[in-house]
Amino acid sequence: MNNIDIVPLKLEHIDSVLEIDRLSFKTPWSRESLVKEVDGNKFSRYVAAVIYGNVIGYAGMWIIIDEAHITNIAVHPQYRGIGVGNMLMEKLIEICKREGIGDMTLEVRKSNIIAQSLYKKYGFLAEGMRKNYYIDNKEDAIIMWNHKIL
Repeated sequence: MNNIDIVPLKLEHIDSVLEIDRLSFKTPWSRESLVKEVDGNKFSRYVAAVIYGNVIGYAGMWIIIDEAHITNIAVHPQYRGIGVGNMLMEKLIEICKREGIGDMTLEVRKSNIIAQSLYKKYGFLAEGMRKNYYIDNKEDAIIMWNHKIL
């Protein structure tokens, strides 16, 4: 993990992020949506995990007023289980602290126990549910919050 850097996500990373998305999510983001997030959304903050010049994971959130909403965290399957997700979460939290954001939230698939465990490790608690949230299979989403970032 010593060779992994967490850097601001740039347009040059988009192709790698799209591949990670395709491998990680049932309904990956489109190129257009991702480009708008990285290059046109003043509320978004995205970071990439890079090793030897290759993007192996990424994470993003929107900061609106005094809260952060995590939109995505994904790690390439070949690099899962070595702490990349932790590094990405820690960077998002660091950004929130730097910008004075005390609350973070996200939605996670009810079946995604691995992601839920990651979020719980960083103080997130399940505080609600969105029924039939995911378009692909109508799976429920658990709404998780961390109100103690600062």
